[in-house]
Amino acid sequence: MADWKRGVRRVLYPAYEARMLRRMPGNLPKHIGVMLDGNRRWAKAVGRDTAHGHRAGAANIEPLLGWCDDVGIEVVTLWLLSTDNLNRPAGELEPLLEIIADAVDSLADQRRWRLHPVGALDLLPAATAKRLKAAAEATADVDGMIVNVAVAYGGRREIADAVRSLLTEHAARGTSLEELAQQIDIEHIEEHLYTKGQPDPDLVIRTSGEQRLGGFLLWQSAKSEFYFCEAYWPDFRRVDFLRAIRAYAQRERRFGA
Repeated sequence: MADWKRGVRRVLYPAYEARMLRRMPGNLPKHIGVMLDGNRRWAKAVGRDTAHGHRAGAANIEPLLGWCDDVGIEVVTLWLLSTDNLNRPAGELEPLLEIIADAVDSLADQRRWRLHPVGALDLLPAATAKRLKAAAEATADVDGMIVNVAVAYGGRREIADAVRSLLTEHAARGTSLEELAQQIDIEHIEEHLYTKGQPDPDLVIRTSGEQRLGGFLLWQSAKSEFYFCEAYWPDFRRVDFLRAIRAYAQRERRFGA
């Protein structure tokens, strides 16, 4: 992009964003899920290696959380690494896990947000899982926005884990399979999800132009609104975020009625 265009945007966008904030409707989402997609394609587009793209993506997490604070979001779920991503070559996966752990450590050090790892942490290297759990413990008393950090996360795996946890719980109580089959309902499964006790996401944002969920919050997003943004995650700006929030607020949510 020409330098003069960048200069014009630096001047105009702050005023445009301030205007959008002033005119923001009141029916804002409480819980936002964000699929931080496009780091590798962004790196390729700028002629850098994959790790550079992941670092640029990690650097954009804190600004996003600040934007969420600005409009009063209560819960944010960030999908940083899927279970499928664990199959990537070690040369890419190992640096990525370190970048994720460093980013989570940095968020925890600020003590602005309550961090909650969600995912199959048992699939991660022990050192990575330990750092994620330590971040959760260090921020457990923080009175701020809840930030779910989805690492080694897959929607199908979450549902399987929830059912497994439910069966284990009832086996310990001595409940027979026949009794459980008669009792089980949606609420019983929800009590064993990674996000138990939290509201379902009102809005799910995916960057990079892809228009699919890919397994993100499969159970919880049954009634969510979706917003797909063309920008790769490292290029996702505050104005893009505000546009997503505005688009959500303009929709009429009928919940099947």
